[in-house]
Amino acid sequence: MALFCINRYAGEEEQQEEAEDRARVLLERLRQQAKARQLKKQREAQPEGEEGEIPGGAGPGGEPGEGRGKRKRESEEQSCAQGQKTLKKKQRSHSSSEERADTEEAADGSTPLKKKKKENRRKSKVPQERTEADSEEDIKQRENRSNLKNKSSKRKKRDEETEGAETRNKENSERAEGNESTKELSLAASEEEANPPPSSLVVLADYDRRPVQKVQPFLPQWLAQPKLVQKRIKDNLVPIRDVPGIHPRLLKKLQMNGIESFFPVQAEVIPAVLQSASNGYLMGQGGYRPKDICVSAPTGSGKTLSFVIPVVQVLLDRVVCQVRALVVLPTKELAQQVSKVFNIYTDGTGLKVVLITGQKSFAKEQEMLVQKKVTGYCSLADIIVATPGRLTDHISQTPGFSLTELRFLIIDEADRMIDDMHQNCLNQIVKAAFQVENDSGSNVLFQRTKPGPLTAASSCYPQIPLQKLLFSATLTQDPEKLQQLDLFQPRLFTSAYSEKKTLGDGTETEQETNKKYTLPEGLSQCYVPCDLNSKPLLLLHFMLTMKFTRVLCFTNSREASHRLFLLVQAFGGVTVAEFSSRLPPNERQRTMKEFEQGKIQLLISTDATARGIDVKGVNYVINYDAPQFIRTYVHRVGRTARAGKAGVAFSLVLRIQERRFLRMLKDAGIQDIKKHPVKGNSLKPLVQQYEEALRRLEKTVKNERAQKRA
Repeated sequence: MALFCINRYAGEEEQQEEAEDRARVLLERLRQQAKARQLKKQREAQPEGEEGEIPGGAGPGGEPGEGRGKRKRESEEQSCAQGQKTLKKKQRSHSSSEERADTEEAADGSTPLKKKKKENRRKSKVPQERTEADSEEDIKQRENRSNLKNKSSKRKKRDEETEGAETRNKENSERAEGNESTKELSLAASEEEANPPPSSLVVLADYDRRPVQKVQPFLPQWLAQPKLVQKRIKDNLVPIRDVPGIHPRLLKKLQMNGIESFFPVQAEVIPAVLQSASNGYLMGQGGYRPKDICVSAPTGSGKTLSFVIPVVQVLLDRVVCQVRALVVLPTKELAQQVSKVFNIYTDGTGLKVVLITGQKSFAKEQEMLVQKKVTGYCSLADIIVATPGRLTDHISQTPGFSLTELRFLIIDEADRMIDDMHQNCLNQIVKAAFQVENDSGSNVLFQRTKPGPLTAASSCYPQIPLQKLLFSATLTQDPEKLQQLDLFQPRLFTSAYSEKKTLGDGTETEQETNKKYTLPEGLSQCYVPCDLNSKPLLLLHFMLTMKFTRVLCFTNSREASHRLFLLVQAFGGVTVAEFSSRLPPNERQRTMKEFEQGKIQLLISTDATARGIDVKGVNYVINYDAPQFIRTYVHRVGRTARAGKAGVAFSLVLRIQERRFLRMLKDAGIQDIKKHPVKGNSLKPLVQQYEEALRRLEKTVKNERAQKRA
């Protein structure tokens, strides 16, 4: 029984060794087959008549390649024979071990090893019932086991010695074959480099690095090819009498107001609008619908006058009072400013201008717009200047208010109007302009319908065309946004274009500025990197140490402007005022007048004054809070350096915001901004008084909160 167990374990070890030997033999065969394929390919690749030749090597008999090929074949045959012999030996030893085990098992007639162990366990459980005969048998079995172990260990040693000798012989033969094969492969590779075989692969593209081409946006023709307007105002002034088509009465008005020459934008846009109404306001040129006009020019370039003059001139010959021109503006202050300009040039003409901003009661505004008579309602306004919210209220709630005779729809600060859309205000205006009236009368003939295809029937009777005029310093070039305005064959006048610069040798080169927005010519831009705690000290440093005068300071919210106003007031030494929507309109007008007169040196404001308002005499603009959007920045700094004058804009930028702020300007094509650091030593004299002002500010804020609660 013990013999069987030992033989069985020895048989398992031999099986593992045989499996390893088989794997080695298979690997050798695969290597030999791969080498044979490589040699075959090399021979096939060689031209006819040179088979078996390998350049650079010759056999011992003078015939190149023959001796080497014979050696290769002989070594392959020897390795195959050795592998077969080892396999046969292993098979024989395995079969002999199995036969021994079977004979011992048959002679013994006992159970396998597992059963033997179980029986031993059962026997061990029986307490001290063994006889002397059993003990003698156990001693004999132990002796037999030790003898068998010694015999099996001797066999293993012999087998290992024989296997080690065989493996050494194999390794030596493999090394010799490997050296020969590497030599042959190197020779074959050199031959392939000299005579490369024909390849069936096709290279579609090479791997050379090329500069990535910037994809140009596909724009409509009117956006891609605009009418260019000169940027430099002082160098391109045009005398008012050189602009064709202006009425003599308006020329006198211009001279009375001290205007002797037009700015470049005015000289281009005024003739274009007058040309579209050369046959009167009832029809366009040649009987066709006039083209819409878009103007994108820097702040302070005279955009307001470029639509006031042509609109007043076209309506000079009107007979019946109807709403012919509508100007829509985003803020009340800007609407007041535009209405003042219209009143100056309509004085003595009989044209009536009405301002609708919500500063007066709704009923009073209704009385200014329409009048009820026996025959019905009649209009009291020729030109309406309005803000979007109040205008939509009158369209829907004022009886008799009609826009069916509207000839000019002027949208100032058009980009903000497009973004906000003010309760879909523009669509409501257009819908009211093409609304069919139920009243029968003589004016039914001139009622217009929505424009469509030009046919013989549509051209049988005249229609009053609706022409749209868009103005902004930051007019968008996004066709999707402009599509909301439903423009008809628009023309674009812009001052954003490439400039030609003369070099030292006299040659002109066109420098692509790639500017989305244009800033006033006389504007100097600086930014001051700072910390949050030092921002108020920097503002006081500019006002008290640098002696800045007529400064317009911008914050991002009403609360920030109010607190900064209280802090500067508590510090003292500066005449300061605030300008925001938290103040009533009358107080805002009074503050603006005092600032223009020079009574106020620092005006702290929100973005309410950033859009279009012509604040006279602004020497410096300070962005106390850095603007988050490029359009806000353009409109803020545009409050100075207006009409060709000089001005400086400072931006207090936190160090965390510096990278984003500069990237925003760079993306917009604004690169001429300078860094203006302020040393901490220059702020130290202000620190003690500043701390006292902070304590006063805390008290005033507490008092204000208590008053609000009460």
